[in-house]
Amino acid sequence: MKKLFFFLSVLGIVCVSTAQKPEIDKSKYPPLVTFTAQEDHSNMMEQLGIISVRPGPSGNENAPNHANYDESIADPCPILPEILVTEKGKKVTSAEMWWKQRRPEIVELFESEVYGRLPENIPDVTWTVDVVDYERIGFTPVVAKKLTGHVDNSEYPLIDVNIEMMLVVPANVKGPVPVLMMFGRPSFPAPAKPGEEDMAKINEAFKKLLINEDPSLEEVFKQYPVYTPFEYENPFARMMRRTGDPSPTEQLLAAGWGYATIDPGSIQADNGAGLTRGIIGLVNKGQPRKPDDWGSLRAWAWGAARGLDYMETDSLVDATKVGIEGVSRYGKAALVTLAFEPRFAVGLIGSSGKGGATLHRRVFGEAVESLTGSGEYHWMAGNYLKYGAEEATFGRKTGCDLPVDSHELLALCAPRLTFVSYGIPEQGDAKWLDQKGSYMATIAAGSVFKLLGAKDLGVSNDYLKEEMPPVLTGLLDGQLAWRQHDGGHTDAPNYSTFIPWASKFLDYKSVPVRGMGRR
Repeated sequence: MKKLFFFLSVLGIVCVSTAQKPEIDKSKYPPLVTFTAQEDHSNMMEQLGIISVRPGPSGNENAPNHANYDESIADPCPILPEILVTEKGKKVTSAEMWWKQRRPEIVELFESEVYGRLPENIPDVTWTVDVVDYERIGFTPVVAKKLTGHVDNSEYPLIDVNIEMMLVVPANVKGPVPVLMMFGRPSFPAPAKPGEEDMAKINEAFKKLLINEDPSLEEVFKQYPVYTPFEYENPFARMMRRTGDPSPTEQLLAAGWGYATIDPGSIQADNGAGLTRGIIGLVNKGQPRKPDDWGSLRAWAWGAARGLDYMETDSLVDATKVGIEGVSRYGKAALVTLAFEPRFAVGLIGSSGKGGATLHRRVFGEAVESLTGSGEYHWMAGNYLKYGAEEATFGRKTGCDLPVDSHELLALCAPRLTFVSYGIPEQGDAKWLDQKGSYMATIAAGSVFKLLGAKDLGVSNDYLKEEMPPVLTGLLDGQLAWRQHDGGHTDAPNYSTFIPWASKFLDYKSVPVRGMGRR
């Protein structure tokens, strides 16, 4: 029986429990605070002196408290904060003024009021390569690496943070390759399986083990002499049966790019109850946040930067050409990552809505109040709650009181490649996301791209007059790009446009190697 158990465990049919960790003396450390999201939200309101916040609108257009979709009242404060004027009222006229004066001012406001600050005492991350697998995705041979970033928790061992990431690079191109990092759940894309000869050996050994455990099975196998417990399937036959367009990852690999998937949940939970856990809780030693502490978006961005730390050590990756991608809440995180981490060379920002590319002060669909209620406030710094306050010791505030807005977040990405992607409401990329509000922000951000010697969308920077181009009409001549595809809540339909655009500006053209072997 032991032999059979071992054989099954090797094949992944049964699991073997891991050894127990040494017991921690909890008395040496501050006790973990455990809040519900509502309790944590109330705690932050109390810290800020907020008595009540306005409820967010409903996405159901038939509900009494439905979101506004009337453009005539969508801009209660249409004039955006001046992007190229310093806080002392001085016009920014040079790249040097931008980098040394204006950009630091904008960063400070975003850190204080919107996304929160990175603490000074974030522990180090040590990466390990857990598994390397040589696979085939479509017709492309790849190297797939399962990675874990172990965060040093020696200062507070009551919380473990282990960042999960999967790196996949093509094995049929020369030299290091660009990589697009994506927020999502990592998994081996096409785990390699034994070849026909090896599979025959496995089946023969497995039959012998089964017969040894139950001799009556010998007669069964004699009746079915050709039967094999584990079927071999030619991978090329499987590929030939496939229908439909190649996936985004297949398109990247076919173009000579690699991709990485990093799990945001392994960095920081996507809920308010998790704010005393994850990397935020580890740094705070299990205690609640202060008003300018980082939220989940900034924590996910920090984790992505740690993933890039690993890539800088991997000879298969061109770390100067690593991008960041995400859709919806992860589109927000991708934009925050690109804005605050200058080592990322390119961003694909998908359907990011409020807290991402859409203007905060616009009242159309998703509102500031949607992000200050107890459902999604954890994405932001505690101070962001002030802008949804109806009654507070400091009075009433709205999105119009924010000292910065998303056009300035996009500007922090300049002059690096920034592709803003949306779909259409008819296919599920809801009006809630306010595509127009994102377009206005992208238009306004263009002035900084031009100041720094890059190209913007190629239209004026008058965000109050420029109209969104028709669907499927991409504005792709510059380092700042916009394209609205005709699909739903995804950026997949834009990959066929994004990849050549990014490759052109990164000056990358894949060089194939002979054969299909390992790199």
